[in-house]
Amino acid sequence: MRQYFFFFIINLSLIACNSPWNNPYLSEDKGKNILYQSFSERPKTLDPAKAYSSNEINIIAQIYEPPLQYHYLHRPAQLIPLAAQKMPEIAYFDAQDQRLPANAPTARIAKSVYTITIQAGMQYQKHPAFAKDINGNYLYHHLKPEDIQQYQTLNDFPQRANREVVAEDFVYQIKRLASPKVNSPIYSMMQEHIAGLATLHQTLNIANKEKPRFLDLRDYPLVGTEAIDKYRYRITLQGKYPQFIYWLAMTFFAPLPYEVDQFYQQQGMQQQNLTLDWYPVGSGAYSLTENNPNKRMTLDKNPDFHGETYPTQGSAEDIHQHLLVDKGKALPFIDRVIYVLEKETIPYWNKFLQGYYDVSAINSDSFDQAISITGNNQVTLTPEMKKKHIHLSTAVLPSTYYFGFNMLDPIVGGYTQDKKYLRQAISIALDYEEYIAIFLNGRGIAAQSLLPPGIYGYQSGKAGINPYVYQWKNQRAKRLSIEKAKQLLAKAGYPEGKERHTGKALILNFDTTGAGAENKSRLNWFRKQFAKLNIQLNIRVTDYNRFQEKMHNGNAQLFQWGWNADYPDPENFLFLLYGANGKVKYHGENAANYANSEFDRLFQMMKNQENSPARLATIQKMLAIVQEDAPLAWGFHPKAFSLYHAWYKNSKPHVIANNTLKYKRIDAALREQQRNKWNKPLLWPLFLGLLLVILFIIPSFISYYRREHRAIAKVA
Repeated sequence: MRQYFFFFIINLSLIACNSPWNNPYLSEDKGKNILYQSFSERPKTLDPAKAYSSNEINIIAQIYEPPLQYHYLHRPAQLIPLAAQKMPEIAYFDAQDQRLPANAPTARIAKSVYTITIQAGMQYQKHPAFAKDINGNYLYHHLKPEDIQQYQTLNDFPQRANREVVAEDFVYQIKRLASPKVNSPIYSMMQEHIAGLATLHQTLNIANKEKPRFLDLRDYPLVGTEAIDKYRYRITLQGKYPQFIYWLAMTFFAPLPYEVDQFYQQQGMQQQNLTLDWYPVGSGAYSLTENNPNKRMTLDKNPDFHGETYPTQGSAEDIHQHLLVDKGKALPFIDRVIYVLEKETIPYWNKFLQGYYDVSAINSDSFDQAISITGNNQVTLTPEMKKKHIHLSTAVLPSTYYFGFNMLDPIVGGYTQDKKYLRQAISIALDYEEYIAIFLNGRGIAAQSLLPPGIYGYQSGKAGINPYVYQWKNQRAKRLSIEKAKQLLAKAGYPEGKERHTGKALILNFDTTGAGAENKSRLNWFRKQFAKLNIQLNIRVTDYNRFQEKMHNGNAQLFQWGWNADYPDPENFLFLLYGANGKVKYHGENAANYANSEFDRLFQMMKNQENSPARLATIQKMLAIVQEDAPLAWGFHPKAFSLYHAWYKNSKPHVIANNTLKYKRIDAALREQQRNKWNKPLLWPLFLGLLLVILFIIPSFISYYRREHRAIAKVA
């Protein structure tokens, strides 16, 4: 018995030495080249024509390849070819179809023609949609609904194949932007620019009624987009739209083969969740191999990736930060990326400190544990973080988080003066300086408009303040008093928060996401802000996907949302208030459903202007209009703090690019070594417990032994 006990103790010690007991991952993944990250809400869609939220783009940007991308190291952001062989050729023409010089006045330009040459040899990832029989017929394009029921995931299809990416695939995807089956959020904007897109939309609406199943978009020409040959296509824009070059770096313009569209449009596929919303098909560095939204999502290196190399040029600071060690090496470096569902921030943070996540943001609960602020307001890591060789990266994000009013709502919407007063009063009461201090540990700037720092048109200081919410006092912006807000509320018809004619209390509904305990204080803060005006706030919490549905249908009255820059131009923010982008009517990104004819006129002027004093003057007029109308209570611009472990290489924040996963590298051996070091189980309590049990048992055993021997002696 003593031998067995000794054997047990030895094995217990060996197990403790070889592998941490708290490792949440599979033992067979130990030491492998895997990046571990997390997600808190499953993406609603992974369709490149529809996906626009950051949690969606962060996945599909690794899978799809639009014509252009941003250089990983260069700052400011610089566009370079991705799927394109070279930068697009741009030509301008007048109304008589005569070619114009590049510096021609905007008024003379009737159309702009972008000719794009793609790389030869790019292959899609293997997929059942491409599989054919020996006669060249597609195996899975004519399935019956009862046949589809046997397939639960794409892995259930026994045959897969791939094919080369061709120019026609890019054309097909642009046509999808106009399809009523897709409802792309950028259609309302693109139909103003891409020639014939609005006409195609009307044609497809009619065709969709006649052919409710699959619409083969190859049968419907688009005059503004056509394939020239196998590797070239052209896009014709109406007039001049300089910002279009940025759109070509977004997944909306990545290729989508018709075979995939036809495969997913079969009757019965949607019921099995076999759609582009769940299973994207691209030619990029990674492919989605597992989509289990209740547990994890997995990206694997695409074995058919056409190849790309790490940048060879960077700044002196890049060299100093060891960001050019891998220059010229083949991408991607990481074999697999595992995104684990984490709904609560505290478990996520603890796992990061244990080495089970490679990168982490810093939430309010962990800020003091991670960050120290020196006497001269310098940000540094705490000794605990430095001891673990954790690194900090910071960046002011070109983002705006705003509090919105649904302008279609009969109470908070509308354009009469009393409605403006109501929204202005609420805007003053929402003390975002306090919000930033409490919930962001000072990591943010109170917004004066939609434009964040770093975007052309943003102005700091006195010139940039919103005069309906702030005054310039003692060389800084000071929020107007709550007394001023109450005066505006009374002018709006709600003295002391009660309807003037009925005496009923004003009750407003605030739709938001995040039902966890950590959000309770944030929601209580919003209640207190409205309570300053004696307005009762009814908070309706839901998950993000349901929230998006409410916004899409116009069922939210008040809401909080945000916008990250897609490209570094003011148009990318100001279009959030452009009337033709209204979310309810046009399915665009104007979540407030704001519509002001003068703002829209100026927007049309501004978007075609080059950065200049004239453009700046136009932007200032636009901001003055929306500051008075107050469709948004502008909120704040965040400062991003992120942490990463010593084994996480090639980390350089890029505030615009999303497809940066391929540049990252993991030192898996160092990670394994550190995990073992940081997660050694404390065995002495176990041994002490065993010793106490033994000491407790021995007297009882001796007593029992003696009683038994006395009994035997008496019998004898």
